[in-house]
Amino acid sequence: MAFDFRLPDIGEGVAEGEVVQWFVKEGDMVLEDGPLVSVLTDKANVEIPSPKAGRISRIHAQVGEKVKVGGLLVSIETERGSTSPPNPPAAAPTETRSESPKPTNAAPPPAAGPAAATGESPARILASPYLRRIAAERGIDLRTVRGSGPEGRVTEADLTGGATPTSGAAPGTAGVPGALPPSPATPAPTAPAGGDSSDSTERVPIRGIRRAIWDHMTLSTHTAAHFTYVEEVDVSELVLLRDRMAKHVEKQGSKLSFLPFFVKAVVAGLRAHPRVNATIDDARMELVLHSAFNIGIATAAPEGLIVPVVHHADERSILELSKEIADLAERGRAGKLTRPEMSGGTFTITSLGALGGVLATPILNYPEVAIMGVHKIQRRPVYRPDGTLGPADLMNLSVSLDHRVLDGIVGAQFLATVKSYLEDPHQMFAEMA
Repeated sequence: MAFDFRLPDIGEGVAEGEVVQWFVKEGDMVLEDGPLVSVLTDKANVEIPSPKAGRISRIHAQVGEKVKVGGLLVSIETERGSTSPPNPPAAAPTETRSESPKPTNAAPPPAAGPAAATGESPARILASPYLRRIAAERGIDLRTVRGSGPEGRVTEADLTGGATPTSGAAPGTAGVPGALPPSPATPAPTAPAGGDSSDSTERVPIRGIRRAIWDHMTLSTHTAAHFTYVEEVDVSELVLLRDRMAKHVEKQGSKLSFLPFFVKAVVAGLRAHPRVNATIDDARMELVLHSAFNIGIATAAPEGLIVPVVHHADERSILELSKEIADLAERGRAGKLTRPEMSGGTFTITSLGALGGVLATPILNYPEVAIMGVHKIQRRPVYRPDGTLGPADLMNLSVSLDHRVLDGIVGAQFLATVKSYLEDPHQMFAEMA
C-alpha cells in the first residue's frame, strides 16, 4: 500500500521548509528511520528520517521547493506491487508510473496561437509554485515550455531557453497584482565581436541557506528604513588587556578574540539605551522591547552567512563568551546548529575580523532594529590631549538602525556608550565586582 508522507511540524513557529537535499531517489528502498530528506527552516538544516520502510514511489517536492507544514513530500510503497504492477523487463525506469507518463520527443500536436504547446496539458504541467510565479512574472505560458526535469518537470533553466511570453499579458506582470518588473530573460550566449566564442557561463541555483539569505535581506531592505552612524574608537587599552588575558585563556585550551569584549560593551550600551535592544512587529506597528540580551554573531559558513545567537549574554563571563562563540561558529560552519540556537536574537554584531575593512553599512537582521559592524584595528599616530604625538590602536564601529523607530541621536548615544567601555575596558569588570 502507498503511504503519503507530509512535512511534519518540526519546531514551534515553523510554517514551511525548503527541500535542500533528498537522500533517496524514486525507486530506491528505504529503511524505517533511515535518512530521507534535508529541509531548511530559518537557516537551520533539519534531517528528516523515513517514517516507514518501503520503496520510494514518488517524490512530490523537488530540491529548492518550499513546502508548507502538512504539504506532501513523498509517497512510499510499504508493500511491493500493491499500488502498481511491477516493471516489465524492457521498461525504462522513468516509465514505471502509467499515471504520470514522461513526455516523449515526438512532435506535439499543434495548438492555437503562434506557438505550439510542447509540454503536457495545463492540468498536467509539472512545475513548482516558485517556478509558476517566475513564469507568471515573466509572462511565460508554461504550456509552451518543454520540461527537462524528471517526468518532464519544468526547471528554472527551461524558463530562459526560448519560452514564449503569454500573448495576453504584458511582460513582467502576467496578470499578477503588484508584480515587480521582471528580470529580463537571459539570452543564449553569443560570440563577442571578433569571433571569440571561448566564453562560457555557469548558472548556480539560489538554494538552501543562500536562498534564505536572499529572502531575509530582501525583506529587511524593503521594510526597514536603514541609516548608519559611525564612530572611531581608540582601543589601545583593550588590545593590552586582551593580550594579557589571552595567555591565561590559552592555558584552558581556548583562544581569546576581541568579540567577547565587543559583546560585553554592546550589552552595556543596550542596558543604557533599551530601545535599541528591540524587535519590530510590523503587523501591529509596535516596538517590542526585550529584557533579555540575546546577541547574534554573524558567522561566515560555507553555504553563506549565518547568525547563531548567544542567549543571555549578560550572564556570561569573558571566558564563557569566548568558548560559546567559538563553539557556535564551529558547529555553524558544519551545519549542526539547532533552530533555537539560530533564533531569538535581539541585537546582532557582524565582524570580518582582520579583514574588517575601514567602514561598512550592515543590513539589519530583521525584525531586530539595530546591528553593529566591527572593523579592523590599525595602529596609527595620534595627538594626545597633552599635545604629544604617539601610537594608538584605532578602529571604526558602525551601527545601522531602523529609522522608523530610532532617531539618529539614539544611535549616537548608544555607540558612545559602547565606545566608552571599549576605550576603558576595565569598566566591564568593575561592574561585576
